[in-house]
Amino acid sequence: MADANEDRKNAAARRVGVYVCHCGGNISDAVDVRKVCERAGKMPGVAVARAHMFMCSDPGQEMIIEDLQSGLVDRVVVASCSPSLHETTFRNVMARAGANPYVYEQANLREQVSWVHHGDEATAKAIRLVAAAAAKARLLQPLCPIRIEALRQAVVIGGGVAGLKAALDLARRGLPVALVEKSPFLGGQVAQLDRLAPEGETAAGVISALAGAVLKHPAIKVYTCAQVEGCEGYIGNFQLKIGRQPPEDAAAAEKLARLSRLGRGTGDYTPFVGFLPAPIPESREELDLAAGVIVLATGFRPYRPRVGEFGYRAFPEVITLPELIRLQAEAQTGGGTLALNGRNIRRLALIHCVGSRQIPGLHAENEGGYLNEHCSRTCCSAALYAANQIRQTFPQTRVFDFYRDIRTYGRGQEELYAQASKNRVLFFRFAAGEEPQVTKNPVPQGPPLLIKVKDGLTFGEELEMAVDLVVLAVGQEPNNIAGLVAKMKIPVGADRFLQEAHPKLRPVEVAVAGILLAGTCQAPFDVGETCAAAGAAAVKAAAILTRGYVELDPFVAQVDLSKCQGQGACVDACLAAGALALVEMDLDGQKVRRAQVNPALCIGCGACVAVCPQGAINVNGWTLGQYEAMVDALVSGEPPD
Repeated sequence: MADANEDRKNAAARRVGVYVCHCGGNISDAVDVRKVCERAGKMPGVAVARAHMFMCSDPGQEMIIEDLQSGLVDRVVVASCSPSLHETTFRNVMARAGANPYVYEQANLREQVSWVHHGDEATAKAIRLVAAAAAKARLLQPLCPIRIEALRQAVVIGGGVAGLKAALDLARRGLPVALVEKSPFLGGQVAQLDRLAPEGETAAGVISALAGAVLKHPAIKVYTCAQVEGCEGYIGNFQLKIGRQPPEDAAAAEKLARLSRLGRGTGDYTPFVGFLPAPIPESREELDLAAGVIVLATGFRPYRPRVGEFGYRAFPEVITLPELIRLQAEAQTGGGTLALNGRNIRRLALIHCVGSRQIPGLHAENEGGYLNEHCSRTCCSAALYAANQIRQTFPQTRVFDFYRDIRTYGRGQEELYAQASKNRVLFFRFAAGEEPQVTKNPVPQGPPLLIKVKDGLTFGEELEMAVDLVVLAVGQEPNNIAGLVAKMKIPVGADRFLQEAHPKLRPVEVAVAGILLAGTCQAPFDVGETCAAAGAAAVKAAAILTRGYVELDPFVAQVDLSKCQGQGACVDACLAAGALALVEMDLDGQKVRRAQVNPALCIGCGACVAVCPQGAINVNGWTLGQYEAMVDALVSGEPPD
């Protein structure tokens, strides 16, 4: 590790190039870019300061490459937008010019300046940020990426549509895959459906095709009745402990009983159960799996309304949409009226947004003490598809649709709404906080339930409607995988779905390198979107595994063994388990204990730097000396005209 004073001495000979971006007016509308360039050119160590309308454009990049290749500059500062957007872009520019990609620094003049300041204040702050970036750039040392060997094996957790698709895509690229599913069945929540909106494909066809292809592929091993009980390691080298045992939950027992009643067995798909790929284990088994990457496809569960919510579990005539789909699939198709469980349903009501778009202060918390503030996105289309099926198959059954908003996004889904109108489904709009009230009908000879609502389509007219059945279009919420989240240290969003690293730039990755997301564990998706997300995760995983190694940014802690005394304060402060440890080593012929960094696990947070009394540890690319230089530049004020 280079000494800080030595770094400053060497910095005098370095030539920094500062490149300020107008960002198409995003920056230059608030910041005087010309003045920033003038002041930057007078800063210590700055050899050239230039501006361009779009630094990320090809001409802007070529400007930097020419200055590097001509020897005019050997360090680069780009003053533009957020590094999270274009840091990789400009590091690649450095590499294309033949320079080390890590002698580059970015100053954020958009989010941190032009979007929050105006006039002279904006320009003054921009100058200070450029000064700080240039001061750091003079001290930057060339670094090399951390190279980690990657096992050519993937583990996919979850056997629904997303897990099946991801496993199949990986196997077709020649990669071995282990598919781990906690239930005895493959198919997930799609197996609880009959047909898929908007085109009407059968769930049986979709799952049978996917599961059949997975089971036939020699590169895929399927482990059902299996759960992850332990997870260690890092990208390229994960070690998982898997436990397999006979299912104990009531839902699995009910599905197995249904299988027995229908005479189905291994290798069969059973509607509203799933695909049974293998016999149930008779006793507990344990196995170890190694993987270079892990794909999470843990899925979702339908929202279960509280007791009394819209009359659910208070009146037998109130059911959820998944329950209707199952009853409808098993109903007789003859006659003009829908008959469920021996009862004729002449008047049916659909209520949207049950368990979705809940508003704090207006809606009561769910049994777990939370609210689902997100839109589940798929329920509107599913409800309209069911309404169309009923009206077309049973024309004497009237359907009333109660909604806050109808969101039928995606190809072919708006047509469901238009078709429902043609099928004479009657729509009523209610406001948030004024949801329909479901009570018992006081008229004995009439339908059993009474719905009261203020209809927004008729300017708040209060309506009462007697119906035979109320169907609640329940939303999607994430499965309870708290144990898995804790073991893998995966970030979770406010909506309790697993959170991606960046919605635009890294949409299927999490903050833990090597763990990828597929499908509805991340957000509410329909089946098409789920398959697309699973394919994206598979492509990302394949890009890691087929190369055989991973290159990580070198911004990790580094120990100066000549200063380290092995006191262990850094190990206690470390925020990443396993990233720092005290190990015995030979140093100058003596056995000593010194801190050692595992670069694959280090997150570069710097917590260890702050507690080391000897100053024996630093973070590459963000050393204390570089911080000090930045602070000095910030507080020294603007350079003179």
